[in-house]
Amino acid sequence: MKNTLVKLTREKIEKLENELLNNNNPNIVKGNTEHFPLKHSFSEGVYIREMLMKKDGVVIGKLHKYSHTWFLMQGELIVATDQGTNQYIAPCYVNAPAGAKRVIHAVQDSVFINIHPNPENITDIEQLENMLTCKSYNAYEKYKQLKQ
Repeated sequence: MKNTLVKLTREKIEKLENELLNNNNPNIVKGNTEHFPLKHSFSEGVYIREMLMKKDGVVIGKLHKYSHTWFLMQGELIVATDQGTNQYIAPCYVNAPAGAKRVIHAVQDSVFINIHPNPENITDIEQLENMLTCKSYNAYEKYKQLKQ
């Protein structure tokens, strides 16, 4: 039953993503934009990505291959995943499981930081995103099968 519910919720997340991105609203983004700039930092074995989110903005996150931790340093967010919807008020942090994809709504101006594993110390952002993320839930399921 749980797998069926997760699949249905994933379909809703993908539908929401498509509807939001087709809206042509500059407050709704996927990835790095002028409206929601990303700051990239590196430490040995770690990739740190910081995003400044303006109030009422919506960011559609990428589907992550690995578990990671994110921190809300300032502000308030509502975050939807295939596991449900939660409200977060800074300061707080969340350990996000592998397979996590988020739709994030900024209730207030917010500072959101992701901490990702980077065992190869890659600094090229495109290469890092290819290593850390999948383009779809189907691609993630295939990735998991290959990993076993």
